[in-house]
Amino acid sequence: MKFIVGAPVGDSRTYVKGSTPDEDFVAQLLILEGVASVFLTADFVTISKTPVASWDSIAQQTTAILENHFGG
Repeated sequence: MKFIVGAPVGDSRTYVKGSTPDEDFVAQLLILEGVASVFLTADFVTISKTPVASWDSIAQQTTAILENHFGG
């Protein structure tokens, strides 16, 4: 699922569970139940989920984390 944050996120990069990201908000996303990976590029963040996870919970929590970080 793609989340447009409206601000540059830096160079393209991908993090998976177990990664150690420099950005605190990415670390917060990776610990969410059901999140498999986080991809950042341009002005958006893309979340991939595990097959059994629900988008409802992930999307709501992701939006809160991104709004807190990017001032959404």
